[in-house]
Amino acid sequence: MILLRDILYKVTLEKVVGNTAVPITEIQFDSRKVELNDVFVAIRGTLSDGHDYIQMACEKGAIAIICEELPSQIINGITYVQVQDSQQALALMASNFYENPSENLKLVGVTGTNGKTTISTLLYNLFTQAGYEVGLLSTVKILVGAKQYPATHTTPDSLTINKHLKEMVDAGVEFCFMEVSSHGIHQKRTEGLHFTGGIFTNLSHDHLDYHKSFKEYRDVKKAFFDQLPKKAFALTNSDDKNGAFMLQNTGAKKYTYALKTLADYKAQILENQFSGLLLKINNNELWVKLIGYFNAYNLLAIYGTAELLGLETMEVLQLISTLESVDGRFQYSVSENKVTSIVDYAHTPDALKNVLETINAIRTGNETLITVVGCGGDRDAAKRPKMANIATQLSNKVIFTSDNPRTEDPQQIIDEMEAGVSPEHFKKTLSIVDRKQAIKTACQMAEEGDIILVAGKGHETYQEINGVRKDFDDFKIVNELLTALNK
Repeated sequence: MILLRDILYKVTLEKVVGNTAVPITEIQFDSRKVELNDVFVAIRGTLSDGHDYIQMACEKGAIAIICEELPSQIINGITYVQVQDSQQALALMASNFYENPSENLKLVGVTGTNGKTTISTLLYNLFTQAGYEVGLLSTVKILVGAKQYPATHTTPDSLTINKHLKEMVDAGVEFCFMEVSSHGIHQKRTEGLHFTGGIFTNLSHDHLDYHKSFKEYRDVKKAFFDQLPKKAFALTNSDDKNGAFMLQNTGAKKYTYALKTLADYKAQILENQFSGLLLKINNNELWVKLIGYFNAYNLLAIYGTAELLGLETMEVLQLISTLESVDGRFQYSVSENKVTSIVDYAHTPDALKNVLETINAIRTGNETLITVVGCGGDRDAAKRPKMANIATQLSNKVIFTSDNPRTEDPQQIIDEMEAGVSPEHFKKTLSIVDRKQAIKTACQMAEEGDIILVAGKGHETYQEINGVRKDFDDFKIVNELLTALNK
């Protein structure tokens, strides 16, 4: 039997009304899910305030209410706990409720603008191949060993995180790799978790609709490293100007990786082809199946992390050489008429620039590079003209189209993108709102040897329009269209 007082450990309490020795069944922060003897935590969100649903939670059988502001009506028999921060309280309570599972495995968090999914997923694959039981919490999916669950957020809510971590511990999982988003850090979803290590990839323009300024976005990322315990490791990209900043106040052991500067883990790109990379990592040469210098950084982070977690150097190098690209991350194929199609999740200016520069570094220059790109609706609008500008500068032809317009007018999004195109590049652009038609047009334009990049959605298998998600898989669609055109 779990008592309310037992899960309030480490929670900063302001006031308690009622008995904390009551037994509880579950913790909920969605009033619609509350059942008899549950605890309801009232969270102030961006769209709604959980305090408005306290009465509903009580009517549905809540035995206790956790809130930042006590309601005007106090009901006898229900315990009310006033706290400074409901989001933090939820995270700490979730960890306590599930018996602090992060302390019973080695949890590594990956944060940064780009590379989180690739690094966390490939670490999962590498350690699985090394014979360990491994867990994964990522944008794409949640894995408990081989058991898979769908992912709804880059960093799940505190209850979901701890629930799956407890399941991992019960299943004998030794290592878990987790994407840590700026939203997750800011909303205290990672509070109460015990991290064995943290990885910083890079920082560029993203999520400024939420964080309001780049400084706030950067500082939120840094907060993750500030909270790492002394026995943990902090591994950062020292080629990124923010890498050193992340380490300023951390108590963890500090390590770096880089391609251009001195670092604990250093790599040099010897060959860069569509078939892979020839790398020299800390004076050891190896061929890998991943493509592009941004993947060289990802592999360095993976190499350093694997060594810091105790794997032998030669074993790590051998395992890295077998790793394959993550779905939707520079995922490419070649059609019968030798048109190369590449699907990538690049949805930030920096990510798009990295992918296009990688393609341009590999191609001979005789091929036409056709880029199909859009920007998501209800998200940071400031990056729209920047992405369009990058696409037109680094491509031969560009088709602007819909991404996930959500509740916005897709044509308006495209218009905002076009505002970033320099006059000399307008002649190389087209605008086609329908994403499938845009991809089809790119396929029709492509000749033998040409390259098509479809950017923005990557692994996603849906397109969201006015709150409705419809089946849409960029990789599947571009390959079906190219196959049909070859018949």
